[in-house]
Amino acid sequence: MQIQIVSVGKLREKYLKDACSEYLKRNSRFCSIKVIEVAEEKVPETLTKAQKETVLKKEAERIKNVLPKNTFTIVLDLKGEKPDSIKFSQQISSWMLEGKSNITFIIGGSIGLDRQLVQESNYSLCLSDLTFPHQLVRVILLEQIYRCFKIINNEPYHK
Repeated sequence: MQIQIVSVGKLREKYLKDACSEYLKRNSRFCSIKVIEVAEEKVPETLTKAQKETVLKKEAERIKNVLPKNTFTIVLDLKGEKPDSIKFSQQISSWMLEGKSNITFIIGGSIGLDRQLVQESNYSLCLSDLTFPHQLVRVILLEQIYRCFKIINNEPYHK
């Protein structure tokens, strides 16, 4: 299985980079996994609706330009489905059985994702009702992918 995480913006903090590296290493036992970073648009302090749409469209184009062909896309979105870890692992297992061997998770920037990109995705996932910095979401997502593979393989993982 091939997994990509396309993320708007770069990680800046060392502790987040270290955590991502650790979970990328752990996940490599189960799948080929990589992170693709796309540039984040500069966002003014006060943002009009038109400016926000322009920023989101530019970021969406960058995301689309790096998406692998024939990939199953999953956007992280507050309006997405909120499975628990067991259900999420069952969903990933189901996708694998259906032959979806190339999956791309998409993490938006600080103001979210373009609505058209969200609508065009194959699945919309909400990790929590809580609000997290988009850079921390990358770590949380990598950990949840690892947890899913541990569950799928009936291996112990702390609860």
